[in-house]
Amino acid sequence: MLLHQLLARPNIRQPAITAFALLAFCCSQPSSSASESLPNLLVIVADDLGYGETGMMGNEEIPTPAIDALAKSGVRCTSGYVTSSYCSPSRAGFLSGRYQSRFGYDLNPTGPRNNHPNAGLPKSQPTFIQHLKTLHYQTSLVGKWHLGTRPEQRPTAKGFDRFFGFLHEGHYYVPGPPYHNVWTMLRDKQLNPGELVKSGTTILGNYARISEPEYDRDNPVLERDQPLQKWEYLTDEITQRAVDDIQAMADDPFALVVSYNAVHSPMQSRVEDHDAMAHISDPQRRIFAGMLIALDRGIGRLIKTLDQHELRRETLVVFFSDNGGPTEELTSSNAPLRGGKGSLFEGGIRVPMVWSMPGSIPENAVEDRPVSSLDIAATFLRLASSATQDSFVSTPDQLDGVDVMPWLGRAVAAPERHLWWRMPRGARAFRSGDWKLVQPRGNQAAQLYHLGNDLSESTDLATSHPEKLAAILQQWQDVQDQMPPAKSFAP
Repeated sequence: MLLHQLLARPNIRQPAITAFALLAFCCSQPSSSASESLPNLLVIVADDLGYGETGMMGNEEIPTPAIDALAKSGVRCTSGYVTSSYCSPSRAGFLSGRYQSRFGYDLNPTGPRNNHPNAGLPKSQPTFIQHLKTLHYQTSLVGKWHLGTRPEQRPTAKGFDRFFGFLHEGHYYVPGPPYHNVWTMLRDKQLNPGELVKSGTTILGNYARISEPEYDRDNPVLERDQPLQKWEYLTDEITQRAVDDIQAMADDPFALVVSYNAVHSPMQSRVEDHDAMAHISDPQRRIFAGMLIALDRGIGRLIKTLDQHELRRETLVVFFSDNGGPTEELTSSNAPLRGGKGSLFEGGIRVPMVWSMPGSIPENAVEDRPVSSLDIAATFLRLASSATQDSFVSTPDQLDGVDVMPWLGRAVAAPERHLWWRMPRGARAFRSGDWKLVQPRGNQAAQLYHLGNDLSESTDLATSHPEKLAAILQQWQDVQDQMPPAKSFAP
């Protein structure tokens, strides 16, 4: 069945989908004719990119023509959300299609903690990519993983045929030191506060709470499981590897996740990209700008490759950032939102997001109703199952996303959304309609905001609307009661 015929169906909420249900679904194999009609999936993940940083969101300082063009080809989601304001749990939510708290994964491993037994996706938790494999999808992940280092947790054990990238939270963009052909700016707490020291194209500065982490320690760039000693500027290398994968998989249904580490620290920009941003005088912001235009250029190449193989109309493309952008080391803007990475205010969890599939998703549209990264799994699994005329088995333990295709960018009714967050130190949040509960930490009072009137969360309405606060606290608790305790990284 063609995709436009599928999308013409009534807006019926998708059946519940679970690990058990998906395994049952996977027992049925598609016919060859059904396989030919299967859609493709391309998910592009930026790292730490702020809500207000791209041209599609009104920022004219740094050119992002490819991201802006992608938005014009589909739906720009102005209320796009992720499930955590930290990298690893956010990615766990996206790839599992479930709140990561359902398997106790609320923490964000860094450095040696990436090897902790509780770090990453549990062996028992499948990704939705694993289920696409049973429909004979070709699958690939290129870039950052950050979901476990043990053999049973690596991308090739979680449904991906191909993997090029690294396993920890970050990586230097070129081999080194010394770092050739890039401008580099690194945090150094040994300097006096505010001091900057320049040597060639490297700047050291005491402008943040910590010195630059040793991102590359025990964290090689891998091709499948083999370490590489040489690679190009990592944003460009990730792009090229993803282009190669599209070309290699173009004749069969594929699911490709391109997981950039840009614009995550360390701050390193190609010399040419840095020089192109000469209108920016601040050295930190200028390097960041060079990193962002390299990311944008890569996205443009990915879309061009789909066009060259005439795959755009049969490929669902989703672009989003794994969390909001920090400002301390990156300068990334969340304007007009409050907060940033690590926060449950909007700046930490509301991210730039685009969904595009010409002919199936409206073009040049804006969607202000909440859309979650959880919806990617639910939506695409529904597309794939509809194309094969299969159905999912309903059980109580369901995916937490919804199928957005019937209403995304359209003037039709959408299911009422309730979005739930739990993070370490007692932080919690819940969005119900335009109302949002935020408790920054367990020892702080719960706050209440009306996002329709107060997007920047500047006026706390908890005192003036105690009944609404109590009702939303109960809604949060109703979900919390389903969750196991958060896992710890303690020895």
